[in-house]
Amino acid sequence: MKDTATASNHTFWKDPATGQVRIYVWEWPIRFSHWVMVVSIILLSVTGYYMHSPYLTAQGHEAFVMGKMRFIHIITAYAFLLAIALRIVWFFLGNRWVRIDQYIPTTRRRFRHLIAVCKYYGFMAWSPRGCIGHNPMAGASYMIVYTMAVVEIFTGFTMFAQVVQSPVLLFLFGWVPRVIDIQYLREIHFFIMFGFWMFFIQHVYTAALISIEERSALMDSIFSGYKFVPEEELAQEMGMASPENTAPVIKTH
Repeated sequence: MKDTATASNHTFWKDPATGQVRIYVWEWPIRFSHWVMVVSIILLSVTGYYMHSPYLTAQGHEAFVMGKMRFIHIITAYAFLLAIALRIVWFFLGNRWVRIDQYIPTTRRRFRHLIAVCKYYGFMAWSPRGCIGHNPMAGASYMIVYTMAVVEIFTGFTMFAQVVQSPVLLFLFGWVPRVIDIQYLREIHFFIMFGFWMFFIQHVYTAALISIEERSALMDSIFSGYKFVPEEELAQEMGMASPENTAPVIKTH
């Protein structure tokens, strides 16, 4: 894969510590889809909860709050769908640190790393084991979240198809209510929203923790795309990577 960035077209917020190198890990489609998902989940939660249990009082003949909430919800749902689709595509087109094998521990080495991370989070180890991309536990949890997102999209568009009676949507989703009652679909759709927010709280906490513990600029990397990693860790990772799947490295001492 071609290099996706160079030192000349990025502004770095921090400098790596001695013995660390700056490496471009999160490509722009990853960062773009990430922030679209963040904004979408917030808007979908606010509007979706109102549709479930209205919490605003409409005043005046032209106050059509429910209609506006539904409109925002639907437009945002399409944005969320496109963001998830882009992320799924980048499971197969991205660099080695964003590919699908980083989210499912299929190798023995990755599984051992998962156990080591579990020990750290379980207070059975003093320090985390370094990882250039997602550590195996984070990757596995993100795969669960992406699965939840697919279910949320599936149930949402199934209910939307019943309202608008679109031939295309009915062809794609019209069979679902014959298998699962529409009320169960509503409840599944509603409760997954709370799952997203539980993950959101945990995600921010662990990202901040690892960023501080590893001094890897993890929190900054979702904006810049760059992380700081120890040189020996990078050398070990690069030794197992094929040249076309490596990202550009910028050394700073």
